[in-house]
Amino acid sequence: MSTTTTGYTPRFLPARLPRICVAIVASNPSEMAEKADAIVRENSFIEFRLDYLPKPALALAKIKAFTEYHPEALIVATCRRAANGGKFRGSVAAQVDLLVKAATQGCHLVDVELETASKLKAPDFARLRRSANLILSDHNFRATRKLDETFEKMKQYPADFIKIVSTANCLYDNVVMMKFLEKHSHSHSMIGICMGEQGIISRLLAVRAGSQFTFAAANPGEETAPGQLAGRTLRETYRIEQVDAATRVFGVAGDPIVHSLSPLMLNTAFRRENVNAVYLALHAKSLDDLLACVNDIPIHGLSITMPYKEAILKHLDKTDALTARIGACNTVVRAQDGKLYGFNTDVAGVVRPLEQRMRLQGARILVLGAGGAARAAVFGLKERGAEVYILNRTSAQAQKLARQAKAKAINRTMLKKLEFDVIVHATPAGMEGNRDPMPLTEQELKARYFFEMIYTPVETKMVKMARARGMHVIPGSEMFVQQGARQFEIWSGKPAPISEMQRVVDFALAQRAAARNTSDKAGKKTKTKPRTKTKTKKKKRRQHK
Repeated sequence: MSTTTTGYTPRFLPARLPRICVAIVASNPSEMAEKADAIVRENSFIEFRLDYLPKPALALAKIKAFTEYHPEALIVATCRRAANGGKFRGSVAAQVDLLVKAATQGCHLVDVELETASKLKAPDFARLRRSANLILSDHNFRATRKLDETFEKMKQYPADFIKIVSTANCLYDNVVMMKFLEKHSHSHSMIGICMGEQGIISRLLAVRAGSQFTFAAANPGEETAPGQLAGRTLRETYRIEQVDAATRVFGVAGDPIVHSLSPLMLNTAFRRENVNAVYLALHAKSLDDLLACVNDIPIHGLSITMPYKEAILKHLDKTDALTARIGACNTVVRAQDGKLYGFNTDVAGVVRPLEQRMRLQGARILVLGAGGAARAAVFGLKERGAEVYILNRTSAQAQKLARQAKAKAINRTMLKKLEFDVIVHATPAGMEGNRDPMPLTEQELKARYFFEMIYTPVETKMVKMARARGMHVIPGSEMFVQQGARQFEIWSGKPAPISEMQRVVDFALAQRAAARNTSDKAGKKTKTKPRTKTKTKKKKRRQHK
């Protein structure tokens, strides 16, 4: 810790800081104190974002009361100016005065931007520096660049922590940030983070690259920076407090990826089986970007989702025979020598749920679709000895897949003469945001089992139709869990905790459905209000006439 400023006496900080600092935002001081009181029991490291308050000076009394009641809490005071991405519209002098007063009320650290520091006269900076431990920060809301140049400027000001926050425009920006931290964290107390959805990697792995801690939101929806995760998510889902040099890194890569439940499911499995690993969401806008990260982080394994399941094949050193025949890979293993091996666990996602219910040898199964998911289903079922039929909107694709897999392509007029044990729905029809027509009518659904490969929403139109016909429905969440379970087994060498994985996925899907219903109801109410007003106005105009 630097002590170059005369008379500087740092306030006490623990030898090892907690890894998560939770940012508290509120509309008034009382709400801010209430939120902090609820958070401090599970996370003692807190940042008061005073700039979010209309009148931040009114919070000083609440801060004093809070710090006296919670002596165990470690508090950062931040009042970021609008010019630096915050909400405080006062002068630099007012900002500094507020931070100094917050320190006198019990805050251990104050966060001030490089731009503010550069505008302060030496006595004013010294006053700020004496008040508390100083975090000197810089935020780049556009890119990750010139980190060393920024660092050289910041070193001119004596500070306890140097905090550099950039924006990740690609996955490799996280690598740039972590290499920067590894380079400088031995000589300075550094904090480094990449903002944005593509910067989530840095929020978890920067702490092992040299960042003193990372920032988190108190609750979902209360983020103070793009890509910020909730504190509970960092602790419980990603187990950030346990991440160390030996932690193996896995992830799901695709575009888009933000709504994937794979991180929740696989991190649950790693925690349940006591595997020192973390599983991340990797928003890869290109395969080249993804593969560069695989080598440099390094990443030990990947779940590959759309649109890279087919394109990844040419970048792999080897695949198993079934994956090669399917022509799509959803699971990658990075060996110790750096070579990449590909597998397709979507097959397990289809086969396992069915094998738990019936004998596949000789079973008559209709697969709807001829895309990537359908290919995994067709090849996997054929390998188990099932008699597979393919129905697709474009008959040429169905015929091509049938020839490759030695299955049978049919058209809808042939359905009347055929009976099936299972119908597998492998088209995107019914998926959220998709408006494709249903591949079959309710009357055409004739089988004992209906297997839906879509897992969100849970109750697709096809599922509702199948239930109305009295069919046994296998939901898409089962396929999702089983393919993930097989990935876990490949990566860890352990049996997957399938029941626990299924439980967390079902719970998350139920929460999403509830949130969607609430949103839909709110939307309907909003839409009906203007109509009422319009009718009232028309009625008044008629009365006036």
